Amino acid sequence: MNVGHSKAVVVVGAGPAGLLATIAAARQGARVQVLEQMDHPGLKLLASGGGRCNLTNTLPAADFPARFGRQGRFLEPALTVCGPDRLREFLAELGVRTHSPDGFHVYPVTDSAATVLAALLQELERRTVPVRLGVNVTGLVCAAGRLQGVRAAGEVIPAAAVVLATGGCSYPELGGTGGGYALAQAAGHALVAPVPALVPLVTRETWPGELAGVSLAQARLELALPGRLRQAAQGALLFTHRGLSGPAVLDLSGAVAAHLARQAEAPLRLSLLPGASAVHLQEKMEHWRKDQGRKSVARLLAEEDLPQALARTVVRLAGLAADRTAAQLTAPERRTLVGCLTECPLAVTATEGFARAMVTRGGVSLREVEPATLASRKMPGLFFAGEVLDLDGPCGGFNLQWAFSSGWLAGRRAASYET
Repeated sequence: MNVGHSKAVVVVGAGPAGLLATIAAARQGARVQVLEQMDHPGLKLLASGGGRCNLTNTLPAADFPARFGRQGRFLEPALTVCGPDRLREFLAELGVRTHSPDGFHVYPVTDSAATVLAALLQELERRTVPVRLGVNVTGLVCAAGRLQGVRAAGEVIPAAAVVLATGGCSYPELGGTGGGYALAQAAGHALVAPVPALVPLVTRETWPGELAGVSLAQARLELALPGRLRQAAQGALLFTHRGLSGPAVLDLSGAVAAHLARQAEAPLRLSLLPGASAVHLQEKMEHWRKDQGRKSVARLLAEEDLPQALARTVVRLAGLAADRTAAQLTAPERRTLVGCLTECPLAVTATEGFARAMVTRGGVSLREVEPATLASRKMPGLFFAGEVLDLDGPCGGFNLQWAFSSGWLAGRRAASYET
């Protein structure tokens, strides 16, 4: 039976993926309603980018899949219908102009996530789409192997198609309760165990905590697992009271968390001067010995753009006295110092958990979802969008772009789904 464009569609979740799915389905002529468990829609959207809302970035859509790793090709159909350029056009249609102050990150010109959320809600209001808040969906209603609706608030809400845009486990106070996972499992879907991603890391070593608040504009981190291809990230780094944070750390944290789910510790190698090779640093120290031998090693390291506190810590980690001069350095000491600068070992014992995680790694297995439609391969009429799926990207607007793109694709396909 072809239900046509008057079919009922239920979207579960009023985050960025759910709101885009709702708008897309409504524009296709479907009768849509969105159900949100929290008392306010779009709470994670409001918190994104420190409240500024890093919507996307200026990379071409074709460059996005590689940034999501080995499963990145799954994004391609969603990016085709709603890539970065189309997203900015869509928001402009709603009255939200965007800009890129640094030439990469894209924000609303107001630098306020509230502007984006208000525009999306106004579009739903204009199309008379109900947004039901404080409604917890407790189950899917199925008959004869087909989806018939959802069970929520003590009632059955009929639907020809349902979009699960429930998010993951990150920021539970903002709605990241993982409730969509149980619904997906009830429909026969397998889960990849969720772990925190884009999250600060906790180290066994205490010296990072002694540097809390000190930052580097550039550092490089590697997850150094024996016998495996090393995973690495480069960018800004911040020392915290418990370990490490900053974009370089956050980008690697999902892989670290996945390893910690199996092992007690994750070995990292930290390069404090990623633009300088070990050979270059050896040569520089030889020049120090000849030309600036009376200066302390800590002072010379600070002149290489290392913060003074970090320079002193590196000297201590290398086993040198605080006042050791360049002329006093022996060849073995220079090699040790270079090792501390280029491959400083750290052991991560934990992340700061879902309460501090920006996104979730893991979720509904992509093998059981059709990328061209985001439809379930297990339950006809069920669609997925956003963080509920096992797909996450680095910092820089990648994850919000995926939420918007997947929501748009899932909403359109749900509206045109034929039972």
